[in-house]
Amino acid sequence: MKGQTLLARYQHHLLEAGCDEAGRGCLAGPVFAAAVILPPDFHHPALNDSKQLDEDTRNQLRPEIEKTALAFAVACVDNVEIDEINILNASILAMHRAVEKLLLPPGFLIIDGNRFKKYPSIDHACIVKGDSKYFSIAAASVLAKTYRDDYMKQLAEEYPEYHWHQNKGYPTKKHRSVILEKGFTPYHRLTFRVSDPLLDALADSSATIS
Repeated sequence: MKGQTLLARYQHHLLEAGCDEAGRGCLAGPVFAAAVILPPDFHHPALNDSKQLDEDTRNQLRPEIEKTALAFAVACVDNVEIDEINILNASILAMHRAVEKLLLPPGFLIIDGNRFKKYPSIDHACIVKGDSKYFSIAAASVLAKTYRDDYMKQLAEEYPEYHWHQNKGYPTKKHRSVILEKGFTPYHRLTFRVSDPLLDALADSSATIS
């Protein structure tokens, strides 16, 4: 939806909260989620899916979202829980926890993606690429991403060799190489596959030749 204005509401009868998560594809750290209730006439020209924004823009938007929102909350599910219940269930659980923390109870939820388990007594709609369609989901994506990035930078001080201050726990070549060399930390997701960057490169080369 590049160049197209995001929408303020999915429905107009109930107080609506947008929900999104960050860190689902990481090898280390928690998955974070946020729930945000914005004013019904909310508009911001720069707000979009957090993946479409650079880090400086996300950090600039975060206090604006928090100041303007009628209510917002951020929650997480750690790596141990992720290994126990799998990342899909953990992502949904993190969103449930965020909704539960809202000081203003919503009457309807809009969820980024196509999978969700009903939150008790609140109807919802799943919206594929919802973070690029609705302001509240985009706002939730920014909060989840920035809060998680800050958390991973804190963990990086404990384990600097894994470069979490840069990769935030995502499976970059450098991150995977350090895991294969030094092993897992207490913050890694043990059920996630860690592929060898060298073997990946050889596979890519073979595919190109064939």
